Amino acid sequence: MRITIKEVAKKAAVSTATVSRVFNNTGPVEAKTRQRVLTTAKKLRYTPNAAGRSLSTKRTDALGLLLPDIYGEFFSEVIRGADQTAQQNRYHLLVSSSHNHREEIEAALRVMSGRVDGLILMSPQIDAQTLKSNLPLNLPVVLLNCFVDGVSFDSLNIDNFGGAYQMTRHLIQHGHQCVALIKGNAGNLDADERFRGYRQALQENHIAASEALEISGSFSEESGYDAVKKILALTPRPTAIFASNDSMAIGALGALRELGVAIPSAMALVGFDDIPIARFLSPTLTSVRVSIHELGALATQKLVHAIREKNHHAKQHAVIPTSLALRESCGCPKSN
Repeated sequence: MRITIKEVAKKAAVSTATVSRVFNNTGPVEAKTRQRVLTTAKKLRYTPNAAGRSLSTKRTDALGLLLPDIYGEFFSEVIRGADQTAQQNRYHLLVSSSHNHREEIEAALRVMSGRVDGLILMSPQIDAQTLKSNLPLNLPVVLLNCFVDGVSFDSLNIDNFGGAYQMTRHLIQHGHQCVALIKGNAGNLDADERFRGYRQALQENHIAASEALEISGSFSEESGYDAVKKILALTPRPTAIFASNDSMAIGALGALRELGVAIPSAMALVGFDDIPIARFLSPTLTSVRVSIHELGALATQKLVHAIREKNHHAKQHAVIPTSLALRESCGCPKSN
């Protein structure tokens, strides 16, 4: 049988309004009274009715996080950063994933609507009309690595172009004139910007771009593994591989080992994201460093701010800078 707020109030010798203020953290309550209420509630194993609480406070104390996937270290680090920051601000984080198509996104948005006080969304398929059609007008939203015109939403984007540009330049400075690129999913904003950065670096160094060197991938280890076989069959054979994320770089590393291609002496290899495992591979993996944990944390900070401002604040579009984590796989010393 469920314990009610009235039973807690009676046992603690206070009013139901006082119990409500304690659990909703609204209004003044003396420290001794607050402790007595909490102790009584614990003994009775009382838990507030979430639905009733939401109706009375017009808050759910929950934040939503919609991701295209949760597989791999990139997404786990985003979730970790978001969850830690949510907890610090006394929110719960609701995570939903595998939303790669418009219909799936729309269904997920409808499910989240009314259950969260704000929403963080990462999706390459999102557009302003889909958001406006499937969410309450005043719901705070922060977009991660999405392209949406206008000033309706806060957004955070990784400097994908700059990171790929700098990494390609670094390989060229190592003497590589034939650099293969394992691309990400077609139509994905991250993949498109990394491809653009790669092309720009080639152009500025007077190296002709070649579609034969631009191998399709899907951000998965398997696609990185399969891409290596195509790259090694090219004539002339590239001397360096730039994988558009670390998962594909790890797949490529496995294929190169199996085929007896020494890294970096016979083939330099680099990735993008600098996931935690990159520094523990053999050889250690050179990568474009993104503070993935910070990405999740900053998005949550922005969302909490938007909620406190009742979504009436000036919306901001911010870019997360990248840097190069230079290690053995490109020929740099391990100490880097």
